Amino acid sequence: MVAAPVLEELREVCQPYAKLASRNGEHWAGRLYMRRVSLRFTRQLVRTAVTPDQLTWTMVVCGIASGAALLVPGLTGAVLAVVLMQLFLLFDCVDGEVARWKGQNSATGIYVDRLGAYLADAALMAGIGFRAAENGLGGWLSLGVATALGVVLLKASTDLVDVARARRGLGVADDESTRPRSQGVATVRRLAAAFKIHRVTNGIEASLVLLAAAAVDTVTGGVDATRWALVALAAVTWLMVPAHLLSILSSSRLRRPEPHGGGDRAGVA
Repeated sequence: MVAAPVLEELREVCQPYAKLASRNGEHWAGRLYMRRVSLRFTRQLVRTAVTPDQLTWTMVVCGIASGAALLVPGLTGAVLAVVLMQLFLLFDCVDGEVARWKGQNSATGIYVDRLGAYLADAALMAGIGFRAAENGLGGWLSLGVATALGVVLLKASTDLVDVARARRGLGVADDESTRPRSQGVATVRRLAAAFKIHRVTNGIEASLVLLAAAAVDTVTGGVDATRWALVALAAVTWLMVPAHLLSILSSSRLRRPEPHGGGDRAGVA
């Protein structure tokens, strides 16, 4: 078997500074702790025949399973959901690191990675709805599904920026282009960023919110805390949908960086 690479060499190749420093390209938990963990796994995986795409599909399974885990009642299901979401994050880090080291980057991997993010977050939100409905049908399940739809719309609106730029012949938008041109929108965006409330629309954070609610429910009995958590998640998500759209349209993400304008709308179907 091939010898394991030195960690420092692996870090230089697999965890480039530009990737970790990107506000939009790296999850805060990745920077805080998961990248330290993932590199140890990557160090062993690069010695095997495992492909990045296989790791990405494993990530997808973990993400969907986190939502399914909420079918298990009580604190056990909530703990399982958190663990599976952490595994989702781990494999989300590892697949890209292995791809960089082996030089096996592919459009398929990127596509499946994004698909997995949609499915994982949506599955978790729907699972919370099922849990709030006490494993039955009704309004709470509908609210969970509606929250899942809102999360999908948030992710889609972000990814559609890349689609629009690609059709216009533009490169990937950088962090600078995400800043709103409107001073008012920029102020609101800074306030939202300061409180970090938007983060609960991500599955990783939402699973932690659910765990806290499940712990309260274990003490008090019933699912009232879970229901309040779902209401909060739904409210934040659907407030974020129009706010995120406004943020995109008021930024430079959909504009050509050159100072001159005009031209036809090439690439529009």
